[in-house]
Amino acid sequence: MAGRFAQKPVPERTLPHPGSRLPARPGAVPRQATAESRRWDPPGPLDLRLVLGPLRRGPSDPTYRATPDGSFWRASRTPEGPGTLRVVQRSGTVHADAWGPGAGWLLGQLPHLLGESDAPEVFEPRHRLVAATHRRRPGLRLMRTGLVLESLIPSILEQKVTTDEAYRAWRLLIREHGEPAPGPAPERMYVMPEPRTWRMIPSWEWHRAGVDNKRASTVLRAVRVAHRLEEAAAMQPEQAQERLESVPGIGPWTSAETVQRSHGAPDAVTVGDLHLPGIVGYALAGERDSDDARMLELLQPYRGQRHRAARFILLSGRTPPRRTPKMPRVDIGRL
Repeated sequence: MAGRFAQKPVPERTLPHPGSRLPARPGAVPRQATAESRRWDPPGPLDLRLVLGPLRRGPSDPTYRATPDGSFWRASRTPEGPGTLRVVQRSGTVHADAWGPGAGWLLGQLPHLLGESDAPEVFEPRHRLVAATHRRRPGLRLMRTGLVLESLIPSILEQKVTTDEAYRAWRLLIREHGEPAPGPAPERMYVMPEPRTWRMIPSWEWHRAGVDNKRASTVLRAVRVAHRLEEAAAMQPEQAQERLESVPGIGPWTSAETVQRSHGAPDAVTVGDLHLPGIVGYALAGERDSDDARMLELLQPYRGQRHRAARFILLSGRTPPRRTPKMPRVDIGRL
């Protein structure tokens, strides 16, 4: 009996040496301290907040951060792997640092990201409101990320729901299934999951994030052909939209929202939006009940630059007074 209950020897624990790092979780990207750097002089006025702002999906987007020192951080999954980019403007010059396997790709893409391939000088305001905003916002340039999936998936999540619901879903899915951003990124920044990881997300995780089966199925169909969709980054915006819309569940609204970011498409006006036709109609003609057809008619003088014109209209702040309640928020994760 004494042998049965004798105390077993406890193996000696090996503690990490002071200053050493604990092993990273499998698949995690090391948070390297050294960075690759680049400087770039923009060809004209540049407002980083206006240019990079469309990449921000809500105030707590895990892939985007603006810090008080004037820096803008972006965590991306590039063709060469995950990477973190930090850009800041000093005396007109853009200073960029990047970390991770995708650092070189992000720095090589930097001029296009900040609008070098854009041609804002060809834009001619046709309305007094647009002209006034154009004068006040000379630093607006249309970015070109060169990445399709990172703009497509959050656009799918924004289909037919409030922006708060979509931002919450994006935040929860990225934090749960993404990986920590490489380098000394701000806390709780993550890189979007790779396509295989998206396919492995169980159904209850989509439900918990508030994503209905229709949107979740559209995301899964898209990531199954991720390579073909990323090829669209090298196409003209119209051809890219056709390829995106060949995936069931992706329509003109989603494809336009995507190529506006991935291609810097100046004419990809968002059709099918709940609010944009009313805003454009009110700003340009005082008509608060405009539909898509009326919006396109009003934007016809800007043919070739309709998305840029819509950006200036939105930046003007002239929106129709609200007379109906906001769309109710429905959290399906509670059902």
